[in-house]
Amino acid sequence: MPLSKIQFLKLVLLHSLTAFGGPQAHFAMMLKTFVHQFKIVTEAELMEYNAFCQILPGASSTQTITLLGLQKGGVALAFLTLLIWILPACILMGGFSFILVMIDRRSLNAHLFQFIPALAAGFLLYASYIAFQFSVKNRVTWLIFLISTILVFIFFRNPGIIPAVILVSGIVGSIRSKETPKLAVTPIKIKWWSIVLFLIIYLISGSLTETAKKNEWEYRKPIALFESTYRMGSLVFGGGQVLLPMMYEQYSYRAEAVKHREPNAISVKAEDMYTGMGMVRAMPGPVFSIASFTGGMALKDMGGAMQFLGCCIGMIAIFLPSALMVFFFFPIWNYLKKYPGVYRSLSGINASVTGIMLASCFFILKDISLIAPKTISVWNIAIIIATFVLNLKTKIPAPVIVVACLLLGFLVGNFG
Repeated sequence: MPLSKIQFLKLVLLHSLTAFGGPQAHFAMMLKTFVHQFKIVTEAELMEYNAFCQILPGASSTQTITLLGLQKGGVALAFLTLLIWILPACILMGGFSFILVMIDRRSLNAHLFQFIPALAAGFLLYASYIAFQFSVKNRVTWLIFLISTILVFIFFRNPGIIPAVILVSGIVGSIRSKETPKLAVTPIKIKWWSIVLFLIIYLISGSLTETAKKNEWEYRKPIALFESTYRMGSLVFGGGQVLLPMMYEQYSYRAEAVKHREPNAISVKAEDMYTGMGMVRAMPGPVFSIASFTGGMALKDMGGAMQFLGCCIGMIAIFLPSALMVFFFFPIWNYLKKYPGVYRSLSGINASVTGIMLASCFFILKDISLIAPKTISVWNIAIIIATFVLNLKTKIPAPVIVVACLLLGFLVGNFG
């Protein structure tokens, strides 16, 4: 039986509460939940959504799940999907900005999350295995897969590597593939509202920030916070691993350098920024939710109400550009892929996305203790294997596996 919209949103909420490990691990969990367990989309469709969103700036896992809502029930359901996906993480990170001053930072090194990297690696191995069967079929796709894996692993921290690999792989696939689309090409009417709204907000926020700064408006900090966060959400490629250092550079390093001549600049203390960057990786949901934390910390000196406003500004400003760009560009992509040249590019794109997932897995593995003569190494290996096997061979939902891993981390850390 097809899921109702309410049931779909309940699944999104459950996913938002248990999706650890960053965008590639989020994709693996989507594959388990939305493809294999509930069959909301096919493997091919989810692979295509993920590849398309990797090319756009913004939060790729957020854009992917927003597309699921768009395809399931249109723009209204897409906005509800987006809201339900981001709210838990943003509430947690925004609330963390309030309690940070009341807790000892050393207590944040909780045992609860110690096996999350191994869990994410296991999910990524599972997703890579499933995607490999679907996307790597011949010598060309094998070559694209191998080169993509190597390049993304080597240059993982470079924000342009993932969209560049996908674009080049698409071109190679278009040239070498012999597949042809089976759908007729019919003209579409482009809906301009989302990109026009995106540009209007971008221009107005920039103009207001300059005007407020020039005229020294009393409440210019919230305006500047919205403008800077919206700009980051509009321009950042490479996901959370790029956004985090970008925020540190602007809100901590650069703000410290200019505070003598601009005391009202948006700033977050470096030690607070480091703490937030560590905490967001232990939270479920999108890494971009750190904007809710930085927004709260930026306005905390203006009182509790303004700090809460800062959390809301950070959440809205970082995610809104991603959604608006998806709403505009995805219908155009759906139209273009009906042409033979674009359609054939999908074979190369899918192979490269598989390589990107495997490279992400290797990148996580390099920071996990696996061969050191420690008990933690045995646990990590066991969790990676168990996560892979449970996903592949059983119908146990992904959230159950995540909760079991969290519980294991707590038990081993406190009683092991």
